[in-house]
Amino acid sequence: MNHNASLPAPPRRARGIVLLGLAILAAAGALFVLRRPLMMSAPRCMAGRWHGCLDTFNGVVFMTLVTLPLAVLVAWALARGRRAAAGTSAWRMSLAEVGMVHGTVPFVWMTMMPGGGAGIVPARVSLVPLRDLVTMGALGIGGNLLVFAALGFFAPMRFAALASVPRILALGAGCSVLVESAQYVLQLDRVSSVDDVLVNAAGAVLAGLASRRRWRTAAQAPSRAPGVSASPHAPAAGRAA
Repeated sequence: MNHNASLPAPPRRARGIVLLGLAILAAAGALFVLRRPLMMSAPRCMAGRWHGCLDTFNGVVFMTLVTLPLAVLVAWALARGRRAAAGTSAWRMSLAEVGMVHGTVPFVWMTMMPGGGAGIVPARVSLVPLRDLVTMGALGIGGNLLVFAALGFFAPMRFAALASVPRILALGAGCSVLVESAQYVLQLDRVSSVDDVLVNAAGAVLAGLASRRRWRTAAQAPSRAPGVSASPHAPAAGRAA
């Protein structure tokens, strides 16, 4: 009798439930802390007014939270539509696609908000590493870490070609360079800083490491050609039947 076969499997479902519970508690705590500034923008956002809603940090965060159920519904619809072709990976692929968009676009939108002197104040560039980091503060560093966190978390789950830490780092840094360059070219009265690129890229890598078990499993899954049997009892090539 093989006693190794009777060993209990790792409690993946229990770990998943615990992680989901912790995520819900963290989200609830963040909402509790931000409830007052978010509620200040709620009336204008619900009335469909641009000024005071989508041109403010609080308004963008409020609309991101409000549209979260819609994002989940879109992911569900995509998963249901591709279930026949993608099988068990349909939900993972759909969730990754929607998560990348819903978790990245609002932060990029906020970084592209023009300042009071947009179009008037000359574009500014800071190319000395770590010089601006000390002036960001905890809130600034946290915000910069989140800009491409969703991209770093979900992109390697969706695209196997990105399933490595160096590629996630390159993805986060490249996207951040594009954003900083757009700020400079459009003269948005914002400083295009190399420290923003460093922190943005670090946030993408940290988020990618958080989902590493998911994207490593997806990247290492063996691909099967249509019509080729994967049975271990199939006769080897060149062997007589």
